[in-house]
Amino acid sequence: MEAGTGTGAGAVTDTGARAVAVVVPEAATGLVAQASPEPALDPAPAPAPSPSRDPEPAPEPSRDPEPALDPAPDLAPRPDSAHVTALSGGTGGADALAPLVDTVMDALARGARRRGGPIAPGRPGEVAATVSEVFGGPATVTGAEALDRLTELLAHGSADPADASCAAHLHCPPLAVAVAADLAVSALNPSQDSWDQAPAATALETLLLQELAGLVGYEPEQAAGVLTSGGTESNLMGLMLARDRVLGAASGRQIELTGVPGAGTDHAPRPRILASAAAHFSVQRAAALLGLGEDAVLPVPVDHHLRMDTEALADVLDGCAGRGELPVAVVATAGTTDTGAVDPLRACAALAAEHGAWLHVDAAYGGGALLSDRLAPLLDGLGLADSVSLDWHKLGWQPAAAGVFLVRRSETYASLARRAVYLNPADDEEAGYPSLLGLSLRTTRRADAFKIAVTLRTLGREGLGRLVDACRDLAVAGARAVADHPRLELHSEPVLTAFLFRYLPEHPSDAADAPADTAEARREYDARCDGVNAALRRRLLREGSAVVGRTELPGEGPGRVRLKLTLLNPHTTAAEVERLLHAVAAAGRTEEAAR
Repeated sequence: MEAGTGTGAGAVTDTGARAVAVVVPEAATGLVAQASPEPALDPAPAPAPSPSRDPEPAPEPSRDPEPALDPAPDLAPRPDSAHVTALSGGTGGADALAPLVDTVMDALARGARRRGGPIAPGRPGEVAATVSEVFGGPATVTGAEALDRLTELLAHGSADPADASCAAHLHCPPLAVAVAADLAVSALNPSQDSWDQAPAATALETLLLQELAGLVGYEPEQAAGVLTSGGTESNLMGLMLARDRVLGAASGRQIELTGVPGAGTDHAPRPRILASAAAHFSVQRAAALLGLGEDAVLPVPVDHHLRMDTEALADVLDGCAGRGELPVAVVATAGTTDTGAVDPLRACAALAAEHGAWLHVDAAYGGGALLSDRLAPLLDGLGLADSVSLDWHKLGWQPAAAGVFLVRRSETYASLARRAVYLNPADDEEAGYPSLLGLSLRTTRRADAFKIAVTLRTLGREGLGRLVDACRDLAVAGARAVADHPRLELHSEPVLTAFLFRYLPEHPSDAADAPADTAEARREYDARCDGVNAALRRRLLREGSAVVGRTELPGEGPGRVRLKLTLLNPHTTAAEVERLLHAVAAAGRTEEAAR
Protein backbone atom coordinates (compact mmCIF):
# COMPACT_ATOMS: atom_id res chain seq x y z
CA MET A 1 0.00 0.00 0.00
CA GLU A 2 1.52 3.32 -1.01
CA ALA A 3 1.82 6.07 1.52
CA GLY A 4 -1.37 8.03 1.82
CA THR A 5 -3.50 5.83 -0.46
CA GLY A 6 -5.39 3.82 2.16
CA THR A 7 -9.13 4.38 2.29
CA GLY A 8 -10.92 3.27 5.41
CA ALA A 9 -10.33 2.62 9.07
CA GLY A 10 -6.77 1.70 9.70
CA ALA A 11 -5.31 3.28 6.57
CA VAL A 12 -1.74 4.24 7.31
CA THR A 13 0.81 6.49 5.75
CA ASP A 14 4.49 5.89 6.39
CA THR A 15 6.20 9.14 5.57
CA GLY A 16 9.60 10.15 6.77
CA ALA A 17 8.06 11.12 10.08
CA ARG A 18 6.24 7.75 10.28
CA ALA A 19 2.97 9.55 11.02
CA VAL A 20 -0.14 7.39 11.30
CA ALA A 21 -3.10 8.81 9.40
CA VAL A 22 -6.42 7.12 10.11
CA VAL A 23 -9.72 7.62 8.32
CA VAL A 24 -12.67 7.39 10.68
CA PRO A 25 -15.37 5.01 9.37
CA GLU A 26 -18.69 6.71 8.67
CA ALA A 27 -20.77 4.13 10.52
CA ALA A 28 -18.82 2.64 13.39
CA THR A 29 -20.75 0.67 16.02
CA GLY A 30 -19.19 -0.37 19.31
CA LEU A 31 -15.97 1.03 20.63
CA VAL A 32 -14.09 -2.25 20.90
CA ALA A 33 -15.97 -4.38 18.43
CA GLN A 34 -15.50 -2.04 15.48
CA ALA A 35 -13.02 -3.73 13.15
CA SER A 36 -10.92 -1.96 10.54
CA PRO A 37 -11.72 -3.13 7.01
CA GLU A 38 -8.13 -2.61 5.89
CA PRO A 39 -4.82 -3.57 7.52
CA ALA A 40 -3.59 -1.12 10.11
CA LEU A 41 -0.07 -1.53 8.80
CA ASP A 42 1.48 -1.87 5.41
CA PRO A 43 2.63 -5.42 4.73
CA ALA A 44 5.56 -6.17 7.00
CA PRO A 45 8.91 -6.45 5.26
CA ALA A 46 10.48 -9.87 5.02
CA PRO A 47 12.51 -10.70 8.12
CA ALA A 48 16.11 -9.62 7.84
CA PRO A 49 18.54 -12.51 7.46
CA SER A 50 20.21 -13.53 10.68
CA PRO A 51 23.63 -11.95 11.04
CA SER A 52 26.55 -14.17 10.30
CA ARG A 53 29.14 -14.86 12.94
CA ASP A 54 31.62 -12.80 11.01
CA PRO A 55 32.64 -9.55 12.66
CA GLU A 56 29.83 -7.01 12.58
CA PRO A 57 30.03 -3.99 10.34
CA ALA A 58 31.68 -1.00 11.91
CA PRO A 59 29.27 0.97 14.06
CA GLU A 60 27.93 4.18 12.67
CA PRO A 61 30.01 7.13 13.82
CA SER A 62 28.75 8.92 16.90
CA ARG A 63 27.18 12.29 16.45
CA ASP A 64 29.32 15.29 17.26
CA PRO A 65 29.55 15.88 21.02
CA GLU A 66 27.72 19.20 20.83
CA PRO A 67 25.98 20.58 23.92
CA ALA A 68 22.91 18.58 24.83
CA LEU A 69 20.63 21.47 23.94
CA ASP A 70 21.38 24.56 21.90
CA PRO A 71 19.93 27.66 23.55
CA ALA A 72 20.39 29.80 20.42
CA PRO A 73 16.96 30.94 19.18
CA ASP A 74 15.67 30.07 15.72
CA LEU A 75 13.72 32.54 13.66
CA ALA A 76 10.12 31.38 13.42
CA PRO A 77 6.66 32.96 13.44
CA ARG A 78 5.54 33.86 16.96
CA PRO A 79 1.98 34.27 18.24
CA ASP A 80 1.16 37.80 19.29
CA SER A 81 0.20 38.86 22.80
CA ALA A 82 -3.52 38.69 22.05
CA HIS A 83 -3.24 35.00 21.30
CA VAL A 84 -1.26 34.11 24.41
CA THR A 85 -3.81 35.74 26.72
CA ALA A 86 -6.81 34.17 24.98
CA LEU A 87 -8.73 31.18 26.33
CA SER A 88 -9.10 27.83 24.56
CA GLY A 89 -12.79 27.47 25.29
CA GLY A 90 -15.91 29.26 24.12
CA THR A 91 -16.96 29.95 20.56
CA GLY A 92 -13.69 31.73 19.82
CA GLY A 93 -11.42 29.27 21.56
CA ALA A 94 -10.54 27.25 18.49
CA ASP A 95 -9.52 30.37 16.56
CA ALA A 96 -7.31 31.48 19.44
CA LEU A 97 -5.75 28.05 19.76
CA ALA A 98 -4.99 27.49 16.09
CA PRO A 99 -1.91 29.78 15.71
CA LEU A 100 -0.52 28.50 19.00
CA VAL A 101 -0.86 24.92 17.79
CA ASP A 102 0.94 25.93 14.60
CA THR A 103 3.75 27.34 16.74
CA VAL A 104 3.98 24.11 18.72
CA MET A 105 4.02 21.96 15.58
CA ASP A 106 6.79 24.03 14.06
CA ALA A 107 8.84 23.90 17.27
CA LEU A 108 8.34 20.16 17.64
CA ALA A 109 9.63 19.61 14.13
CA ARG A 110 12.68 21.82 14.66
CA GLY A 111 13.51 20.16 17.96
CA ALA A 112 13.23 16.68 16.47
CA ARG A 113 15.44 17.62 13.53
CA ARG A 114 18.08 19.03 15.85
CA ARG A 115 17.97 15.96 18.06
CA GLY A 116 18.35 13.74 15.01
CA GLY A 117 18.03 10.46 16.91
CA PRO A 118 16.47 8.69 19.88
CA ILE A 119 17.91 11.07 22.48
CA ALA A 120 20.12 14.15 22.49
CA PRO A 121 23.79 13.35 23.19
CA GLY A 122 25.33 14.55 26.40
CA ARG A 123 25.44 13.89 30.11
CA PRO A 124 22.64 14.71 32.56
CA GLY A 125 24.46 17.74 33.92
CA GLU A 126 24.85 19.23 30.44
CA VAL A 127 21.15 18.83 29.72
CA ALA A 128 20.18 20.37 33.06
CA ALA A 129 22.54 23.32 32.54
CA THR A 130 21.11 24.13 29.12
CA VAL A 131 17.53 23.90 30.35
CA SER A 132 18.41 26.17 33.25
CA GLU A 133 20.04 28.66 30.89
CA VAL A 134 16.93 28.90 28.71
CA PHE A 135 14.41 28.81 31.55
CA GLY A 136 16.06 31.09 34.10
CA GLY A 137 19.55 32.01 32.98
CA PRO A 138 21.19 34.31 30.43
CA ALA A 139 19.15 32.92 27.52
CA THR A 140 15.79 33.13 29.30
CA VAL A 141 12.86 33.48 26.94
CA THR A 142 9.73 35.42 27.89
CA GLY A 143 6.43 36.51 26.46
CA ALA A 144 5.09 35.15 23.19
CA GLU A 145 8.45 33.56 22.39
CA ALA A 146 8.34 31.20 25.39
CA LEU A 147 5.96 28.68 23.86
CA ASP A 148 8.08 28.30 20.74
CA ARG A 149 11.50 28.16 22.38
CA LEU A 150 10.55 25.93 25.32
CA THR A 151 8.68 23.51 23.05
CA GLU A 152 11.74 23.21 20.84
CA LEU A 153 13.88 22.72 23.94
CA LEU A 154 11.53 19.94 25.13
CA ALA A 155 11.48 18.19 21.76
CA HIS A 156 15.25 18.34 21.38
CA GLY A 157 15.82 17.15 24.95
CA SER A 158 13.28 14.32 25.03
CA ALA A 159 13.74 10.62 24.42
CA ASP A 160 11.71 9.77 21.32
CA PRO A 161 9.88 6.43 21.57
CA ALA A 162 9.01 6.70 17.88
CA ASP A 163 12.71 6.24 17.03
CA ALA A 164 13.66 2.63 16.32
CA SER A 165 16.68 2.93 18.63
CA CYS A 166 14.58 4.07 21.61
CA ALA A 167 13.43 0.75 23.08
CA ALA A 168 14.13 0.77 26.80
CA HIS A 169 10.82 1.08 28.59
CA LEU A 170 7.07 0.58 28.40
CA HIS A 171 7.04 4.07 26.90
CA CYS A 172 5.01 3.94 23.71
CA PRO A 173 4.99 6.31 20.75
CA PRO A 174 1.37 7.53 20.86
CA LEU A 175 -0.85 7.38 17.82
CA ALA A 176 -1.36 10.76 16.20
CA VAL A 177 -5.13 10.29 16.34
CA ALA A 178 -4.94 9.76 20.12
CA VAL A 179 -2.81 12.88 20.57
CA ALA A 180 -5.27 14.91 18.49
CA ALA A 181 -8.12 13.61 20.66
CA ASP A 182 -6.17 14.53 23.79
CA LEU A 183 -5.76 18.07 22.48
CA ALA A 184 -9.55 18.39 22.40
CA VAL A 185 -9.72 17.33 26.05
CA SER A 186 -7.01 19.83 27.04
CA ALA A 187 -8.82 22.62 25.22
CA LEU A 188 -12.22 21.92 26.80
CA ASN A 189 -10.81 20.88 30.20
CA PRO A 190 -13.74 18.79 31.47
CA SER A 191 -13.31 17.36 34.97
CA GLN A 192 -14.83 14.00 35.80
CA ASP A 193 -15.69 14.68 39.44
CA SER A 194 -19.19 15.96 38.70
CA TRP A 195 -21.69 15.63 35.88
CA ASP A 196 -22.14 19.37 35.46
CA GLN A 197 -18.43 19.74 34.58
CA ALA A 198 -18.38 16.92 32.03
CA PRO A 199 -21.81 15.78 30.80
CA ALA A 200 -20.69 14.03 27.60
CA ALA A 201 -17.40 12.78 29.05
CA THR A 202 -19.23 11.22 32.02
CA ALA A 203 -21.49 9.24 29.70
CA LEU A 204 -18.62 8.30 27.40
CA GLU A 205 -16.38 7.00 30.21
CA THR A 206 -19.25 4.85 31.51
CA LEU A 207 -19.83 3.30 28.07
CA LEU A 208 -16.13 2.79 27.43
CA LEU A 209 -15.63 0.98 30.73
CA GLN A 210 -18.53 -1.34 29.96
CA GLU A 211 -16.89 -2.23 26.65
CA LEU A 212 -13.51 -2.82 28.29
CA ALA A 213 -15.11 -4.93 31.04
CA GLY A 214 -16.51 -7.18 28.34
CA LEU A 215 -13.09 -7.40 26.68
CA VAL A 216 -11.56 -8.52 29.99
CA GLY A 217 -14.20 -11.22 30.40
CA TYR A 218 -16.50 -9.54 32.93
CA GLU A 219 -20.26 -9.13 32.64
CA PRO A 220 -20.41 -5.45 31.65
CA GLU A 221 -23.59 -4.68 33.58
CA GLN A 222 -22.20 -6.21 36.76
CA ALA A 223 -18.72 -4.67 36.60
CA ALA A 224 -17.50 -1.21 37.56
CA GLY A 225 -14.35 0.80 37.03
CA VAL A 226 -12.64 4.09 36.44
CA LEU A 227 -9.85 5.71 34.42
CA THR A 228 -6.63 6.05 36.43
CA SER A 229 -3.20 7.61 36.14
CA GLY A 230 -1.71 4.16 35.52
CA GLY A 231 -0.89 0.79 37.02
CA THR A 232 0.41 2.19 40.31
CA GLU A 233 -2.90 3.88 41.10
CA SER A 234 -4.89 0.90 39.80
CA ASN A 235 -2.91 -1.55 41.92
CA LEU A 236 -3.45 0.65 44.96
CA MET A 237 -7.19 0.66 44.33
CA GLY A 238 -7.33 -3.12 43.89
CA LEU A 239 -5.47 -3.74 47.12
CA MET A 240 -7.50 -1.13 48.97
CA LEU A 241 -10.73 -2.90 48.03
CA ALA A 242 -9.13 -6.25 48.92
CA ARG A 243 -8.17 -4.89 52.34
CA ASP A 244 -11.62 -3.50 52.99
CA ARG A 245 -13.50 -6.62 51.83
CA VAL A 246 -11.34 -9.40 53.26
CA LEU A 247 -10.23 -7.71 56.48
CA GLY A 248 -13.72 -6.34 56.95
CA ALA A 249 -15.29 -9.77 56.66
CA ALA A 250 -12.72 -11.29 59.03
CA SER A 251 -13.02 -8.57 61.70
CA GLY A 252 -16.65 -7.57 61.33
CA ARG A 253 -15.53 -3.95 61.00
CA GLN A 254 -15.83 -1.33 58.27
CA ILE A 255 -12.11 -0.97 57.63
CA GLU A 256 -12.31 2.26 55.62
CA LEU A 257 -13.88 3.90 58.68
CA THR A 258 -12.21 2.24 61.65
CA GLY A 259 -8.79 1.47 60.21
CA VAL A 260 -6.73 -1.70 60.14
CA PRO A 261 -7.11 -3.79 63.33
CA GLY A 262 -4.00 -4.09 65.48
CA ALA A 263 -1.80 -6.95 64.32
CA GLY A 264 -0.43 -9.67 66.55
CA THR A 265 -3.54 -10.36 68.66
CA ASP A 266 -5.85 -13.35 68.66
CA HIS A 267 -8.57 -11.23 67.09
CA ALA A 268 -6.39 -9.57 64.45
CA PRO A 269 -4.27 -11.98 62.40
CA ARG A 270 -1.58 -10.25 60.40
CA PRO A 271 -2.79 -9.44 56.88
CA ARG A 272 -0.65 -10.69 54.00
CA ILE A 273 -0.43 -9.89 50.29
CA LEU A 274 1.15 -12.50 48.04
CA ALA A 275 2.86 -11.44 44.81
CA SER A 276 5.57 -12.94 42.65
CA ALA A 277 9.20 -11.96 43.06
CA ALA A 278 8.88 -10.28 39.64
CA ALA A 279 5.75 -8.26 40.49
CA HIS A 280 5.77 -4.48 40.12
CA PHE A 281 7.21 -2.47 43.01
CA SER A 282 3.91 -0.62 43.35
CA VAL A 283 2.53 -3.64 45.23
CA GLN A 284 4.87 -2.89 48.15
CA ARG A 285 4.14 0.83 47.85
CA ALA A 286 0.40 0.15 48.04
CA ALA A 287 0.83 -2.04 51.12
CA ALA A 288 2.67 0.80 52.84
CA LEU A 289 0.04 3.38 51.92
CA LEU A 290 -2.75 1.10 53.12
CA GLY A 291 -1.27 0.76 56.58
CA LEU A 292 -0.28 -2.88 56.12
CA GLY A 293 3.45 -2.23 55.75
CA GLU A 294 5.71 -3.33 52.94
CA ASP A 295 6.68 -6.39 54.98
CA ALA A 296 3.10 -7.62 54.59
CA VAL A 297 3.95 -8.51 50.98
CA LEU A 298 5.24 -12.07 50.72
CA PRO A 299 7.26 -12.73 47.55
CA VAL A 300 6.45 -15.94 45.70
CA PRO A 301 9.29 -17.62 43.75
CA VAL A 302 9.28 -17.47 39.95
CA ASP A 303 10.56 -19.77 37.23
CA HIS A 304 13.29 -18.99 34.67
CA HIS A 305 10.80 -17.01 32.59
CA LEU A 306 9.78 -14.97 35.69
CA ARG A 307 6.33 -16.55 35.90
CA MET A 308 4.89 -17.16 39.36
CA ASP A 309 5.41 -20.74 40.56
CA THR A 310 1.90 -21.83 41.55
CA GLU A 311 3.16 -24.72 43.68
CA ALA A 312 5.20 -22.19 45.62
CA LEU A 313 2.11 -19.96 45.83
CA ALA A 314 0.14 -22.84 47.35
CA ASP A 315 2.93 -23.42 49.87
CA VAL A 316 3.05 -19.74 50.89
CA LEU A 317 -0.74 -19.64 51.28
CA ASP A 318 -0.66 -22.79 53.40
CA GLY A 319 2.10 -21.20 55.48
CA CYS A 320 -0.15 -18.20 56.17
CA ALA A 321 -2.86 -20.51 57.48
CA GLY A 322 -0.35 -22.37 59.62
CA ARG A 323 0.91 -19.13 61.20
CA GLY A 324 -2.56 -17.71 61.74
CA GLU A 325 -2.01 -14.99 59.13
CA LEU A 326 -4.75 -13.71 56.84
CA PRO A 327 -4.08 -13.75 53.08
CA VAL A 328 -5.86 -10.61 51.96
CA ALA A 329 -4.89 -10.68 48.30
CA VAL A 330 -3.01 -12.57 45.66
CA VAL A 331 -1.51 -10.28 43.01
CA ALA A 332 -0.92 -12.03 39.70
CA THR A 333 0.99 -10.27 36.94
CA ALA A 334 -0.05 -10.41 33.29
CA GLY A 335 3.01 -8.95 31.63
CA THR A 336 5.99 -8.30 33.89
CA THR A 337 7.93 -5.15 33.08
CA ASP A 338 11.12 -7.09 32.31
CA THR A 339 10.08 -10.13 30.26
CA GLY A 340 6.36 -9.71 29.72
CA ALA A 341 5.78 -12.94 31.65
CA VAL A 342 2.16 -13.85 32.41
CA ASP A 343 1.42 -15.72 35.63
CA PRO A 344 -0.89 -18.78 35.43
CA LEU A 345 -4.09 -16.83 35.98
CA ARG A 346 -6.55 -19.71 36.34
CA ALA A 347 -4.39 -21.49 38.89
CA CYS A 348 -3.89 -18.24 40.81
CA ALA A 349 -7.64 -17.65 40.82
CA ALA A 350 -8.36 -21.12 42.15
CA LEU A 351 -5.80 -20.82 44.96
CA ALA A 352 -6.98 -17.34 45.94
CA ALA A 353 -10.59 -18.53 46.11
CA GLU A 354 -9.60 -21.59 48.14
CA HIS A 355 -8.02 -19.36 50.79
CA GLY A 356 -10.62 -16.58 50.71
CA ALA A 357 -8.21 -14.05 49.20
CA TRP A 358 -8.98 -11.34 46.67
CA LEU A 359 -7.32 -11.86 43.27
CA HIS A 360 -5.96 -8.71 41.65
CA VAL A 361 -4.32 -9.03 38.24
CA ASP A 362 -1.81 -6.38 37.23
CA ALA A 363 -2.26 -6.45 33.45
CA ALA A 364 -0.91 -2.94 32.90
CA TYR A 365 1.41 -4.25 30.17
CA GLY A 366 -0.10 -7.58 29.17
CA GLY A 367 -3.64 -6.24 28.89
CA GLY A 368 -2.72 -5.15 25.38
CA ALA A 369 -2.69 -8.83 24.42
CA LEU A 370 -6.50 -8.74 24.65
CA LEU A 371 -6.46 -6.79 21.38
CA SER A 372 -4.71 -9.61 19.49
CA ASP A 373 -6.37 -12.87 18.48
CA ARG A 374 -2.92 -14.48 18.56
CA LEU A 375 -1.95 -13.30 22.04
CA ALA A 376 -5.28 -13.05 23.88
CA PRO A 377 -5.12 -16.75 24.95
CA LEU A 378 -2.13 -15.82 27.14
CA LEU A 379 -4.61 -14.07 29.43
CA ASP A 380 -6.94 -17.04 29.84
CA GLY A 381 -8.61 -16.73 33.24
CA LEU A 382 -8.36 -12.94 33.47
CA GLY A 383 -12.13 -12.71 33.85
CA LEU A 384 -11.90 -14.66 37.13
CA ALA A 385 -10.00 -11.84 38.84
CA ASP A 386 -11.77 -9.66 41.39
CA SER A 387 -10.00 -6.61 39.95
CA VAL A 388 -7.76 -5.80 37.00
CA SER A 389 -5.29 -3.05 36.04
CA LEU A 390 -4.87 -2.06 32.38
CA ASP A 391 -2.65 0.64 30.88
CA TRP A 392 -3.45 1.82 27.38
CA HIS A 393 -0.38 4.08 27.45
CA LYS A 394 1.70 0.93 27.03
CA LEU A 395 0.42 -1.56 24.43
CA GLY A 396 -2.39 0.79 23.45
CA TRP A 397 -0.41 3.70 21.96
CA GLN A 398 -2.10 6.42 24.03
CA PRO A 399 -0.43 9.51 25.47
CA ALA A 400 -0.09 9.15 29.23
CA ALA A 401 -2.10 8.83 31.29
CA ALA A 402 -4.50 6.14 30.12
CA GLY A 403 -4.83 3.65 32.98
CA VAL A 404 -7.96 1.61 33.62
CA PHE A 405 -9.13 -0.07 36.82
CA LEU A 406 -11.97 -2.62 36.72
CA VAL A 407 -13.74 -4.79 39.27
CA ARG A 408 -15.79 -7.85 38.40
CA ARG A 409 -18.68 -6.98 40.76
CA SER A 410 -19.75 -3.40 41.29
CA GLU A 411 -20.84 -4.03 44.89
CA THR A 412 -17.20 -4.61 45.87
CA TYR A 413 -16.61 -0.92 45.14
CA ALA A 414 -18.71 0.13 48.13
CA SER A 415 -15.89 1.32 50.39
CA LEU A 416 -14.85 3.99 47.85
CA ALA A 417 -18.31 5.58 47.67
CA ARG A 418 -18.23 9.27 48.59
CA ARG A 419 -20.80 12.03 48.88
CA ALA A 420 -19.75 15.66 48.54
CA VAL A 421 -22.73 17.96 48.60
CA TYR A 422 -21.12 20.47 46.24
CA LEU A 423 -20.35 17.76 43.66
CA ASN A 424 -22.85 14.89 43.87
CA PRO A 425 -25.76 15.75 46.19
CA ALA A 426 -28.19 12.90 46.67
CA ASP A 427 -31.14 14.75 45.18
CA ASP A 428 -29.19 15.35 41.95
CA GLU A 429 -28.53 11.64 41.60
CA GLU A 430 -32.15 10.85 42.40
CA ALA A 431 -33.12 13.25 39.64
CA GLY A 432 -30.94 11.33 37.14
CA TYR A 433 -27.66 13.27 37.23
CA PRO A 434 -24.93 10.60 37.56
CA SER A 435 -21.61 11.00 39.35
CA LEU A 436 -18.27 9.23 38.96
CA LEU A 437 -16.83 10.74 42.14
CA GLY A 438 -17.16 7.57 44.22
CA LEU A 439 -15.26 5.48 41.66
CA SER A 440 -11.90 7.26 41.89
CA LEU A 441 -9.23 8.10 44.45
CA ARG A 442 -8.97 11.50 42.77
CA THR A 443 -11.36 14.43 42.70
CA THR A 444 -10.34 16.60 39.76
CA ARG A 445 -9.72 14.16 36.92
CA ARG A 446 -9.11 14.60 33.19
CA ALA A 447 -11.39 13.00 30.61
CA ASP A 448 -8.72 10.44 29.67
CA ALA A 449 -11.40 8.05 28.41
CA PHE A 450 -11.93 10.26 25.37
CA LYS A 451 -8.65 9.52 23.57
CA ILE A 452 -9.06 5.78 24.18
CA ALA A 453 -12.63 5.89 22.89
CA VAL A 454 -11.58 7.79 19.77
CA THR A 455 -8.75 5.32 19.09
CA LEU A 456 -10.95 2.26 19.55
CA ARG A 457 -13.70 3.76 17.43
CA THR A 458 -11.18 4.65 14.72
CA LEU A 459 -9.07 1.49 14.52
CA GLY A 460 -11.25 -1.08 16.25
CA ARG A 461 -9.90 -4.06 18.15
CA GLU A 462 -8.76 -5.65 14.91
CA GLY A 463 -6.71 -2.66 13.80
CA LEU A 464 -5.08 -2.27 17.21
CA GLY A 465 -4.50 -6.01 17.33
CA ARG A 466 -2.43 -5.80 14.17
CA LEU A 467 -0.23 -3.20 15.86
CA VAL A 468 0.23 -5.55 18.83
CA ASP A 469 1.10 -8.43 16.50
CA ALA A 470 3.61 -6.29 14.61
CA CYS A 471 5.45 -5.47 17.83
CA ARG A 472 5.39 -9.10 18.93
CA ASP A 473 6.91 -10.11 15.57
CA LEU A 474 9.67 -7.54 16.09
CA ALA A 475 10.48 -9.04 19.49
CA VAL A 476 10.68 -12.54 18.03
CA ALA A 477 12.97 -11.33 15.24
CA GLY A 478 15.15 -9.43 17.74
CA ALA A 479 15.46 -12.46 20.01
CA ARG A 480 16.51 -14.55 17.03
CA ALA A 481 19.18 -11.99 16.13
CA VAL A 482 20.51 -12.10 19.71
CA ALA A 483 20.63 -15.90 19.68
CA ASP A 484 22.60 -15.82 16.42
CA HIS A 485 25.13 -13.25 17.64
CA PRO A 486 28.41 -14.63 19.05
CA ARG A 487 28.73 -11.98 21.78
CA LEU A 488 25.11 -11.63 22.88
CA GLU A 489 23.18 -13.98 25.17
CA LEU A 490 19.37 -14.25 25.19
CA HIS A 491 17.72 -14.77 28.58
CA SER A 492 14.45 -16.27 27.31
CA GLU A 493 12.12 -16.13 24.35
CA PRO A 494 9.78 -13.12 24.32
CA VAL A 495 6.24 -13.58 25.59
CA LEU A 496 4.87 -10.21 24.50
CA THR A 497 7.06 -7.50 22.95
CA ALA A 498 10.11 -7.39 25.25
CA PHE A 499 13.13 -9.58 25.88
CA LEU A 500 16.24 -9.61 28.06
CA PHE A 501 19.80 -10.23 26.90
CA ARG A 502 23.37 -9.29 27.72
CA TYR A 503 26.69 -8.65 26.08
CA LEU A 504 29.31 -11.30 26.85
CA PRO A 505 32.89 -10.03 27.23
CA GLU A 506 35.70 -12.33 26.21
CA HIS A 507 35.83 -15.22 28.66
CA PRO A 508 39.16 -15.98 30.37
CA SER A 509 38.81 -19.61 29.34
CA ASP A 510 39.18 -18.52 25.71
CA ALA A 511 42.81 -17.54 26.28
CA ALA A 512 45.65 -19.97 25.67
CA ASP A 513 46.88 -19.65 29.27
CA ALA A 514 43.36 -19.74 30.73
CA PRO A 515 43.17 -20.19 34.52
CA ALA A 516 41.19 -22.99 36.06
CA ASP A 517 37.41 -22.57 35.84
CA THR A 518 36.66 -22.19 39.53
CA ALA A 519 33.62 -20.78 41.33
CA GLU A 520 35.64 -17.65 42.12
CA ALA A 521 36.64 -17.26 38.47
CA ARG A 522 33.02 -17.56 37.37
CA ARG A 523 32.02 -15.00 39.97
CA GLU A 524 34.67 -12.57 38.72
CA TYR A 525 33.50 -13.06 35.13
CA ASP A 526 29.87 -12.48 36.09
CA ALA A 527 30.83 -9.28 37.90
CA ARG A 528 32.72 -8.15 34.80
CA CYS A 529 29.68 -8.89 32.65
CA ASP A 530 27.53 -6.78 34.95
CA GLY A 531 29.93 -3.84 34.81
CA VAL A 532 30.35 -3.91 31.04
CA ASN A 533 26.62 -4.16 30.34
CA ALA A 534 25.74 -1.34 32.73
CA ALA A 535 28.47 0.88 31.26
CA LEU A 536 27.68 0.21 27.60
CA ARG A 537 24.11 1.36 28.13
CA ARG A 538 25.34 4.67 29.58
CA ARG A 539 27.78 5.03 26.68
CA LEU A 540 24.93 4.73 24.18
CA LEU A 541 22.99 7.38 26.09
CA ARG A 542 25.95 9.79 26.16
CA GLU A 543 26.43 9.36 22.43
CA GLY A 544 22.73 9.86 21.77
CA SER A 545 22.73 6.73 19.63
CA ALA A 546 20.36 4.42 21.55
CA VAL A 547 18.11 4.11 24.59
CA VAL A 548 18.30 0.53 25.87
CA GLY A 549 16.80 -0.78 29.09
CA ARG A 550 18.66 -2.26 32.05
CA THR A 551 17.38 -4.54 34.80
CA GLU A 552 18.49 -7.31 37.13
CA LEU A 553 17.23 -10.84 37.47
CA PRO A 554 15.87 -11.94 40.87
CA GLY A 555 18.42 -13.50 43.19
CA GLU A 556 21.73 -12.72 44.84
CA GLY A 557 25.28 -12.04 43.71
CA PRO A 558 26.80 -10.95 40.39
CA GLY A 559 25.71 -12.05 36.92
CA ARG A 560 22.16 -10.73 37.14
CA VAL A 561 22.40 -7.51 35.10
CA ARG A 562 20.54 -7.74 31.81
CA LEU A 563 19.79 -5.34 28.99
CA LYS A 564 16.25 -5.05 27.72
CA LEU A 565 14.52 -4.14 24.50
CA THR A 566 10.86 -3.22 24.81
CA LEU A 567 9.51 -2.94 21.28
CA LEU A 568 6.37 -0.81 21.10
CA ASN A 569 6.78 0.89 17.72
CA PRO A 570 4.85 -1.14 15.12
CA HIS A 571 6.58 0.75 12.28
CA THR A 572 10.07 -0.36 13.30
CA THR A 573 11.58 -3.04 11.05
CA ALA A 574 13.46 -6.20 11.95
CA ALA A 575 16.51 -4.76 10.19
CA GLU A 576 16.42 -1.69 12.46
CA VAL A 577 16.25 -3.89 15.55
CA GLU A 578 19.23 -5.87 14.29
CA ARG A 579 21.21 -2.66 13.72
CA LEU A 580 20.39 -1.61 17.27
CA LEU A 581 21.74 -4.91 18.59
CA HIS A 582 24.95 -4.46 16.59
CA ALA A 583 25.32 -1.00 18.14
CA VAL A 584 24.95 -2.58 21.59
CA ALA A 585 27.65 -5.13 20.76
CA ALA A 586 29.98 -2.41 19.42
CA ALA A 587 29.54 -0.37 22.61
CA GLY A 588 30.21 -3.52 24.62
CA ARG A 589 33.50 -4.10 22.83
CA THR A 590 34.53 -0.51 23.46
CA GLU A 591 33.76 -0.77 27.18
CA GLU A 592 35.47 -4.14 27.39
CA ALA A 593 38.63 -2.74 25.82
CA ALA A 594 38.63 0.17 28.27
CA ARG A 595 38.78 -2.12 31.33
